[in-house]
Amino acid sequence: MIKYWLLVLLIHASSSQSKPPTSNKVWKTLKGDPPVVVARGGYSGVFPESSPFAHELVKTSSVTDTVILCNLQLTKDGAGICQPDVKIDNSTNVNMVYPKQQKTYKVNGKEVTGWFSIDFTSDQLYENVTVMQNILTRPSAFDNLVPIAVVEDVLHTKFDAYWLNVQYSMFYDEHKLNMASYIQKQKLLRSVAYLSSPEIGLLKALAGKVSKRTKLVFAFLDQNLVEPSTNQKYGDILKDLAAIKLFASGILVPKNYIWPTTKANYLEKAPTSLVTDAHEAGLLVYVTGFANDMVIYDYHYDPVVEYLNFIDHPQFSVDGLISDFPTAASSAVACFGEFSNFEVSKKGRTTIISHNGASGIYPGSTDLAYQQALKDGADIIDCSVQMSKDGISFCLDSADLTGDTTAMPTFVSRSSTIPEIQKDPGVFTFDLTWAEIQTLKPQLTSPLGDNNLFPRNPASKNAGKFVTLVEFLEVAKVKGASGILINIENAAYLASKKGLDIVTAVSKALINATFDKQSTQQVLIQSDDTSVLSKFQNVPAYKRVLYLKDEISDAPAKPVDEIRKYADAVTLPRFSIIPTTDDGFGETPTKVVEEMHKANLTVYVSVLRNEYGAIPFDFFADPTVELSTYTSGLAVDGIITEYPGTASRYLNNVCGGEYELSYTILPIEPPLLLGFLSPDMQPPATAPMPVLDVDDVVDPPLPAVIKSTDQSGGTPPPAATQPKSSSNPNHLSSNFSHLGLTLMATLMLDLLFR
Repeated sequence: MIKYWLLVLLIHASSSQSKPPTSNKVWKTLKGDPPVVVARGGYSGVFPESSPFAHELVKTSSVTDTVILCNLQLTKDGAGICQPDVKIDNSTNVNMVYPKQQKTYKVNGKEVTGWFSIDFTSDQLYENVTVMQNILTRPSAFDNLVPIAVVEDVLHTKFDAYWLNVQYSMFYDEHKLNMASYIQKQKLLRSVAYLSSPEIGLLKALAGKVSKRTKLVFAFLDQNLVEPSTNQKYGDILKDLAAIKLFASGILVPKNYIWPTTKANYLEKAPTSLVTDAHEAGLLVYVTGFANDMVIYDYHYDPVVEYLNFIDHPQFSVDGLISDFPTAASSAVACFGEFSNFEVSKKGRTTIISHNGASGIYPGSTDLAYQQALKDGADIIDCSVQMSKDGISFCLDSADLTGDTTAMPTFVSRSSTIPEIQKDPGVFTFDLTWAEIQTLKPQLTSPLGDNNLFPRNPASKNAGKFVTLVEFLEVAKVKGASGILINIENAAYLASKKGLDIVTAVSKALINATFDKQSTQQVLIQSDDTSVLSKFQNVPAYKRVLYLKDEISDAPAKPVDEIRKYADAVTLPRFSIIPTTDDGFGETPTKVVEEMHKANLTVYVSVLRNEYGAIPFDFFADPTVELSTYTSGLAVDGIITEYPGTASRYLNNVCGGEYELSYTILPIEPPLLLGFLSPDMQPPATAPMPVLDVDDVVDPPLPAVIKSTDQSGGTPPPAATQPKSSSNPNHLSSNFSHLGLTLMATLMLDLLFR
């Protein structure tokens, strides 16, 4: 006997919610209704498809009328099961239980080898075989815990509507298993709201023989594949939508039927006319293939943007979305689509701070990255100040040029190892003149370490220009940024070893731009060095921010009191707020935010990224859910993000919890997903992070600035002068223009495996 815990999650509205706004949304669906959200196999983006876990999570994280889809397969004795494919070894452990049962069959004319549902009775599968996640980037912790789902069990999960998708009716016919007969004889299937198939023969056989409430939907496959019952290519069938209307009420198509993509994985310039053509023919249009961990570069790892491209396009809206991650689909429909024209007050809203500009879209700290950040709604744009060998201050994430520029291999001979800055060798800004640095190109790389797995906007990999601090300040003033964040690091090393005074350089630049004598724009001075912050303490216009780079688990009163002597705010790494296991699961949040707030310190969290590989599994590979957790759930005062557009869209939408709506984007309280496992199945606990100590806060005084005599590595530069700012503010570029999700009850289920 094996036991597992199934968590029942209840969402409670806040008692302080306001009267809901009135939506004036006019949907461009066939009948004017909001698009339907369909969960493929439940929450199959997290749990094994059609498992009890997957179904239960949908109930508490998606719109209430979410439809559950079952990919219907038949067993040797004619029982119906829910599995992604007729070949079941990729989604179950059948190959381990029955290692000698591998077979080769012709499926739609092609030979396929594997373990097939038709070779096993329902008892053999249900009593011995368990389900697994079939996509490697998704959690494997829930593999082999529950048996294969039979159709009857799925249809008793108490959802409003169900969808059966039949992929291989003719294959079953060839093996004396009649799918049409099975569907007609099962009384329970009469309650199914949707029945789809890529085989015209099956749909015609069922026409008039299923419940009137059941919509028959023709499912298109790749346009070059052949539909087996007519021997026509799907692309040819698409040309006669009126003929489809004779036996179906709708069509189900892959995403690229509507939004084709290029070989480079970008969208084509315009969508096809399929949706409008199908609507004119009286056909509903459903789209499949949505998943938060499937990437098209135009969407910048933001799944909601993709959904909106299908449901909130100026010319059309599809009638339904089939997704592995129904929370994102629900948010797109019920929030960002339904209330797209509703304005939300920015008063008291969480502050959006860029990280090297919109560095998820363009190379960080370039003119294009800052332009995009402001366009996307960043309140505050940031500059991490670096110094060139000849004393020019400019914006770049790191003093090491090898990551964010094309410094390698051109300046490989100038590389060095500086333990005070980093353990790895690098080519450092202070060893190159500004003229030398300007010969380099910016470089957009993935911060997750594997540029092949999480590439960012490859078409703009080397786009943009480096920006001096003077130019950055001018843009912030002229373009109306609400504020700036100036990050200063390595001040002690630069002064004592390179003769560069970064503190004075920043101070003079701010004074020359009159940021010290105004109050309309916030000025945040951030550093990991308290001695640097002390240099700015006498300027009332500046707010000092201590960057606590190292992850901590707690912040006792004594070190927090020390912080207050030097700073008005702190920036914390994400994992100091929500620790994460090595396997990618969120753990119980720390009290660090609460402890900082008790001391009247503002808290910023850094760095938020859209890439699903950077997001704990508990947030469903959805950056919007993570944003909700940090802002609404944990009440941070600001978020530092490489994708300010994602943050701006969420924080300016009505679904953040302020209003009483039928669906709101509520925060997660980790550990959410690990709660689905019994105690004996929990992964190993991670080593505890250290507790903040006074010694972690207070730094020694800055050393005196030495007179540098180092002229190695290049031609002696002329006397350093800060580049003059252009009188044209557009010179950088011509076109710069609580916790609501709570765990309320646990239900222990016993499953007997013989």
